[in-house]
Amino acid sequence: MAGFPCPGPRTRREFLRVGALALGGLTLPDVLQAREFASQKTADTSVILFWMWGGPSHMETYDLKPNAPSEFRGPFDPIATNVPGMDLCEHMPLQARLADKFSIIRSLHHEMSAHNDGSIEVLTGKTPSVPDLTSQAHSEHPDFGMIAARVRGGRADGLPQYVGVQKAPFMTMPRYLGLNHKAFETGDPSVTGFAPPNLQLSAGVDEVRLVERKSLIHQLDRYRSAMDLNGSLEGIDRFRGAAFDILTSSAVAKAFDLDRESPHLRDRYGRHRWGQSCLLARRLVEAGTAVVNIDATAPSNASPHFSWDDHAGAFDLGVANRERLPQMDQGLSALIEDLHVRGLNQKVLVIAVGEFGRTPRLVHAAKNFSGAPSLGRDHWPQAYCAMIAGGAFRMGQVIGATNSKGEYPVQDPLTPQDMLATVYLHLGISPEQTFNDFNGRPIAVLPHGKPIQQLL
Repeated sequence: MAGFPCPGPRTRREFLRVGALALGGLTLPDVLQAREFASQKTADTSVILFWMWGGPSHMETYDLKPNAPSEFRGPFDPIATNVPGMDLCEHMPLQARLADKFSIIRSLHHEMSAHNDGSIEVLTGKTPSVPDLTSQAHSEHPDFGMIAARVRGGRADGLPQYVGVQKAPFMTMPRYLGLNHKAFETGDPSVTGFAPPNLQLSAGVDEVRLVERKSLIHQLDRYRSAMDLNGSLEGIDRFRGAAFDILTSSAVAKAFDLDRESPHLRDRYGRHRWGQSCLLARRLVEAGTAVVNIDATAPSNASPHFSWDDHAGAFDLGVANRERLPQMDQGLSALIEDLHVRGLNQKVLVIAVGEFGRTPRLVHAAKNFSGAPSLGRDHWPQAYCAMIAGGAFRMGQVIGATNSKGEYPVQDPLTPQDMLATVYLHLGISPEQTFNDFNGRPIAVLPHGKPIQQLL
C-alpha cells in the first residue's frame, strides 16, 4: 500500500489472530478500515452520553410501529424528518428538523432483563457473571468513562476526565482501576446559583490555608498507605489529589460556570434539568473532558416520573412521555446544533440510550402510582434503540430494523459491545488494551464487539 511503511514479515501468531477475527465476523478489511478511522482520532475527542436509565420505550421514541395491531401500537404517531424514511415520535419535532445530523440504531439487543444488569452490559461491555434480577447488582468491571479517565490520565488544569452531570451511574464501579477514576458528580445544573460540589470556597479560606490543609491530608494519607499492605489506599491518595486540583483550578471553575453563556442560548437549551445538563456537557467537552454522562432519569425533582421505567402499575406511558420527550427533544437538539455551530461535531460523539427497551405488547393496569388507570410496557432487552450524533461518523441514516411488532431485530442486529467498540474507536482507545484485576489477571477493555460499519 503506497504511503504506508512496511511493517516487515508477520508472525504466525498475528496471522492466527487475524483469522480468529474473521471467524468472529470481523474481517481483515474491517480491521483495516477501523484502524484507518482510529488513526484520524486525537486525544481530545469526547463522548456525551444522555443516559436514560429505566429503559425508554423504543416504540414511543425512535422506532414507532403505527401499522402494528392495537395491542402493540402506542399512543403516539410518527412524524417525518428531513431524512427520507426516518420517522420519529411526534413529540420530537426539533430533532426531526436536524435528522441529517444524527443516526438512529434500531437493532440493539442483549439478554439482561434487570435494570442494573442491563446497565452494566451497556456501560461496561461485560455481561454480569451472576445476573441479579433484584436490580441490586454492581459491576465487576469499570464502565467506559472510567476506562477513558484511566487511559487519558489526569489533566494539568484539574478538569475531570469523567463527569456525571447531576450524578453518575450508581451500578458501575472503578474496581481494579482505582477510586480516583470514578466520575465527578456535579449536582443539578438547573438550580438557581448552580455550582458543583467542591467548587465553592467559604469566604476567608485563602490559598495558604488550602496548602496547609493539603499538606496535612498528604501526611495522614502517607501514614495510612504505609500501613496498607495491599495497596488499596492508593486510589484514595490520588482521589484526594484530584479533588484538591478541582477545588483550586480557575479553568475548572470557568468550565462549570453556566452564567458565561448568553440567556438566549440557555433558553434554547431549555431552563430545565435536561436542557441545562446538555449545555453543561457541551462546556465540559469543549474544555477537554473525555466523557460526560448526563443523568436523564427524572426531568425534575417535582416530576412523578423518576425514571423511564414505564410499567403500567407505575406511570402512564402517554402521560410520562408527554412530559419527558419535549424536554429531551429541546436539550438534545440544541446540543447537536451547538456542537455544529462551534465546529465540535467531529470531536464530540453524542449518544442517547438506556439499558434496554420496553415490551412491544402493551400492558394495562387499573391503577398506577397516581391512582389512575394506566397504560405501560415492561422490560425488553431483546430490542431497543440509540440515537448517535457527531464523532466524524456517517449521519442521517437508520441502522438496523426490528420486525413489524418491534419484538426483535430482523436486520443488522447489534449489541452493546458493538456500540462500545464504536465509542472506543472514537476515543482512540484500543479494546485489546488490558488492565490487571485484583488477582493480577489481565482484563481486556472490551472482550468482543466490533465498530458499527455503517457509521464508518
